Amino acid sequence: MLVTPAEVSVCPVCGGTGWKTIDRDGITAAERCECRQTGRTQRMEAKARIPPLYAKTTFDNFYLPSDNPVAKKALSDVSLEVRNYASRCTPFDEAKPGLLLIGDPGTGKTHLATAALHKIMQRGFEGLFYDYQSLFDDIRAGYDKNSGASDKEAYRSALEAEYLLLDDLGAHRVTEWAEDTITAIITHRCNNRKPLIATTNLPDQDVQGRQVESMAGSTPIYRKTLGEVIGSRARSRLFEMCHVVRMPAVEDYRLRRQRV
Repeated sequence: MLVTPAEVSVCPVCGGTGWKTIDRDGITAAERCECRQTGRTQRMEAKARIPPLYAKTTFDNFYLPSDNPVAKKALSDVSLEVRNYASRCTPFDEAKPGLLLIGDPGTGKTHLATAALHKIMQRGFEGLFYDYQSLFDDIRAGYDKNSGASDKEAYRSALEAEYLLLDDLGAHRVTEWAEDTITAIITHRCNNRKPLIATTNLPDQDVQGRQVESMAGSTPIYRKTLGEVIGSRARSRLFEMCHVVRMPAVEDYRLRRQRV
């Protein structure tokens, strides 16, 4: 049904301007109307670019396996650690304002990361979700004069977002341009205390040790590490600014959810 202008709800205090007139000690001034706070979380959620698959993720609907007590305990501990981060973290109160979730595919990293972002936005902070590959695609388009893209908007957003969630960090072919770009983003956010929440499937030598990917005869072929893919400078600043959470080795999270 078409809604006419007369049917649209207008704040009776500010008349829809967003400002109200107040009188303090005989001095008239203007201040923000309370109506601007109404639905603020919903507006931030709409701008955060969170994929529909993760639009409703919370810590409460993070699935814990009932048939494996060891996995249940390990995942419960990780979920609590991320929940505590989301509940307390503010950019200037934390020695490490960021969060890095490291683990194999299907361990629930993205669910926990987006649950944290939802919680943080409920606390009044603005957030932005970017898949690592999509971020580089958008940044590259911003440099293409023929693409019609809005200049370098994606790059600026990655630098300046109050909270940036970067999913699947390192899921991009290794190029000098990609390494320089991610180093610039992580370094800027670290220097300016802008929190970064990141997930990665790549192992880190200091966290998990080297991991064998395959064998060439009797010679092990090791998986590329996070530092090898994003560069040692970016890896160093990432660990400088982030709490590091190692996901337990458990059955694929997506398969577990399908059986619920």
